[in-house]
Amino acid sequence: MEDASEEISQRLRPEKKPCADGESQQHLPASMVLDDDNLLIEILSFPTTLVCATLVCKRWLCHASDPKFLSLFRNRHPPRVLGFYIYGGSAWIWLGAPLLFVPMQPQPPELAPFISRVASHSFGADNDRLCIMDCRNGSVLTRCRRGTILTHGVHRPLCPQRDMDVIPPLPRAQYHGQQIFNTILSKEEGGVLSYLYMLAEFFSKTKSFRVRVYMLQGGVWCMHASATTQLPRLLTSLAVVLVDDKIYMADTFSDEIIVLDMTTSGFSTILLPQGVNFHCVRTIMSRAGDASGVYLTHIHVKELQLCIWLHKGDNWLLVDTICLHQMWDNLMMLDQTLRMSILVLIV
Repeated sequence: MEDASEEISQRLRPEKKPCADGESQQHLPASMVLDDDNLLIEILSFPTTLVCATLVCKRWLCHASDPKFLSLFRNRHPPRVLGFYIYGGSAWIWLGAPLLFVPMQPQPPELAPFISRVASHSFGADNDRLCIMDCRNGSVLTRCRRGTILTHGVHRPLCPQRDMDVIPPLPRAQYHGQQIFNTILSKEEGGVLSYLYMLAEFFSKTKSFRVRVYMLQGGVWCMHASATTQLPRLLTSLAVVLVDDKIYMADTFSDEIIVLDMTTSGFSTILLPQGVNFHCVRTIMSRAGDASGVYLTHIHVKELQLCIWLHKGDNWLLVDTICLHQMWDNLMMLDQTLRMSILVLIV
């Protein structure tokens, strides 16, 4: 105990030590902290100072470029939401609505140049025929129709020097005349973004539902998973979300979610919360931030309430209930231009 007390006392009242030029200088408390590598790593954990700190000296740059530190930094400070892409005006997606970027507020001043870069990004001459399909960590997946030709590409508004990555033609269904649903999904593992293509077919005679999943590897779509199950009725339209290695599929007016586990190639079902039927406009599925569950957002029209549930394990947890009257009044007070805007994706 005495040794520890003496050590603390010396730290609080350090002795003067001779410098190289023969003068004595008392160590300041700030230098005691900055010279401690363990404390330095904690200091550099703040996102607003990380980049600036790397320019101070080689020792700080070494700490900030250490892979372990970068992994810790990303876990503590996940990428923040810069803003939303919206289709403005009263037009719907396929009617040529203008694509606009609305930044989240408030944002630290350090992010102003990046927000300006995203807001000024051009997706091409055919912006009025462009549809945003997915957005994750600054990579924006788009679909563009030029006449009868449908193309897909990945834009990176934060890196304007990079050209758009063109996605190769999508695999086709093996049998024609059956109900077909397809979509492109994305997932991130170890900081690497991957794209998957889901192709679902329903055979009315046998009531078979078959899903094939392809992964884009080296510019080629490769088979990733395939599974077949029996369904009692025809699917009208599907809402799909990818969480970890599971694909969640919900059909309009259904009271359950179909889940495909790509690891086991098996299907399962999840009953929706009591009193909720899935609707393509009033209900939205989204992945949880830690990829351990799925969120369900549903609008109750009669009550004018927006309810948010989280499904983890085998249960639904009601996370929040929002009064739409109050939310709408707040939005109108903030910005009258949002009256007819349609929210679509988060950057």
